[in-house]
Amino acid sequence: MATYKLSDFTLDEKLHLLSGKDNWHLWDGDGKLPLLRLADGPHGMRIYNEDGSVKPATAMPCLSAIGSTFNRELAYLSGNTIADECIEMGAAVLLAPGVNTRRCPLNGRNFEYFSEDPFLSGELGAAYIEGVQVKGIGTSLKHYCANLREYDRFYQGCDIDERALREIYLAAFEGALRAKPYTVMCSFTPINGVYASENRYLLKDMLRDEFGFDGVVISDWGAVHSIYKSVKAGLDLTMPYRADNYSRLKEAYERGLLSDEEIDFCVRNILTLIERTQNDRKVVTTTKEERYQNAVRIAKEAVVLLKNEDGLLPLRAGNVLISGSFVRRPPTGGGGSSFVETTYVQRPLNELLNEKGGATYETPAGHAIDSKGKIPIGLRNLYHAAYGKDAVVLCVGEDNTVECESFDRQSIRLNPQTERMILDTAAINENVVVLVYAGSAIDMSAWIDKVKAVVFVGFLGEGVNEALAAILSGEVSPSGKLTESFPLSLKESCAGTDPGNGYTEWFQEGIFVGYRYYDKWDKEVLFPFGHGLSYADLTYSNLRIEKKSETDYTVTYDIENRSDFDAMEASQVYVSDVFSMVTRPKKELKGFSKDLIPAHGKTTVSVPLNARSFAYYNTSLKDWHIENGIFKILVGASSRDIRLSADIEITLPDETQYSVYFAQHVM
Repeated sequence: MATYKLSDFTLDEKLHLLSGKDNWHLWDGDGKLPLLRLADGPHGMRIYNEDGSVKPATAMPCLSAIGSTFNRELAYLSGNTIADECIEMGAAVLLAPGVNTRRCPLNGRNFEYFSEDPFLSGELGAAYIEGVQVKGIGTSLKHYCANLREYDRFYQGCDIDERALREIYLAAFEGALRAKPYTVMCSFTPINGVYASENRYLLKDMLRDEFGFDGVVISDWGAVHSIYKSVKAGLDLTMPYRADNYSRLKEAYERGLLSDEEIDFCVRNILTLIERTQNDRKVVTTTKEERYQNAVRIAKEAVVLLKNEDGLLPLRAGNVLISGSFVRRPPTGGGGSSFVETTYVQRPLNELLNEKGGATYETPAGHAIDSKGKIPIGLRNLYHAAYGKDAVVLCVGEDNTVECESFDRQSIRLNPQTERMILDTAAINENVVVLVYAGSAIDMSAWIDKVKAVVFVGFLGEGVNEALAAILSGEVSPSGKLTESFPLSLKESCAGTDPGNGYTEWFQEGIFVGYRYYDKWDKEVLFPFGHGLSYADLTYSNLRIEKKSETDYTVTYDIENRSDFDAMEASQVYVSDVFSMVTRPKKELKGFSKDLIPAHGKTTVSVPLNARSFAYYNTSLKDWHIENGIFKILVGASSRDIRLSADIEITLPDETQYSVYFAQHVM
């Protein structure tokens, strides 16, 4: 492997290295260095031909769907699968994954992020990174940080208090950084008055000095406003190429605004990145068909069964109507830089289901959803066909024209025509199943009580129909869980309906984001974080907590399956600080496990907890802090379906404590 020295490069060459050669390549010193290519992700390769067309690739499930699997192994598998196509197409760094917290349901890029919970996002992000980088391909952890809306994303900032920044918006990055990504991509957003690309506190004090990141900090495309200020703040590489990048850097250097040491620091990081990408680990281990099967495997565990009244699903017998253009052309993902062009042609869902046997599926003649997948047409044909059927499956939702980079959703409700279609169909047939395709929360309040079953499909990539056929037929028990709370309405969410004023958005809820917010104010939700039903009858029992040290514990419990279905279950471990001297959430996710519970069998699950599981960020100490006292350990099937609980007491040395009960000091 070649090594490169700073002394091998002139000042002018160093300045050229600090920005791209073009839209996708690092500067190569006119052949002095290898030409390193970057490529969009995270749901599959998005790499461009010279004529501007996009090379086809495997469309993997979106990160929002991978989040719903609650499965680190599948996050790893997704990254590992995409890495093979990076190798084949010559990309050295995949611009993925995104671990931003899903604070606002309107965010147009929520489908690119794992969860509203930073612990879950950090865990899955780390697994994804490991899956890519084990093959010698670099990753780019993004968008650092607080890239939480697409609305006016180049200019409008975020006002976030220090504790919320640390506990909610930085924590996911801190967790994912354990996997040592080659690069980190900064966001567009000004944070507390300073653009992320110029924010020395975030890029140096936090990312490098505290979190220990030693790779390249790269800008999002167009996120740099002042290239010399970005270099001074610790941003190594400005993308893409701009004709005046070099001249601006040279002028700043000549005016004494930029030092040799600051330039060399960034150049050294870039040279190290080039060295790291020149390795012998780039070995393709999957075929195109195997990549498709990997996409299907992940998709099967991502499907979330939200409602199943009277056990309507799975549909194993009878004559079933299945309707909508999504039957044939389901959305594979959201739009923008993460959209994957695939040559895979979906087989119609009704055909796949008919091959499973049992129920017979047909589609109504003359009824469809329009080409954008939103507005129903030929409704009377649907209603006539629905009458007398044993069940009706409606495929509705959103696609890449609604959920997309560069703009936010206008509503979290389905369009009025689709809501009306669901209600009218339910008035004709009492056994309606609604399949909802989307990358973020949907307000179902207008129709949820009128239908028997609801399946949240999400954006499952090119394996969506095969995965749905397995779930609906009962071949596979659903095991996906929501990683975003579904509010009763948009105004009930912590972000509300106000997108900001064009200058900034104040995050007045502080640390109370997602389920933390709904728990804090005892708000009802449509479906809680972590919710997802199974065909199996699963019971939790026998909670044991083993103390390893004063702040290290192993939580163990049994899950029993009293049904004929083999089932995967994503169990969740929450921690609650019972008597805290600061305001804390009622409970926080601190562990999870995805396990196979065989039919009529029992599985023992163990989840570790460590010091961070009990700590909060103390703004006076400028550090994570654990208060002595009682902590409740909660094991649940969702954040609001707690099955087991027990108390532990932490007693750290007195010199570590800063708040004690007054009664202890009464004379």
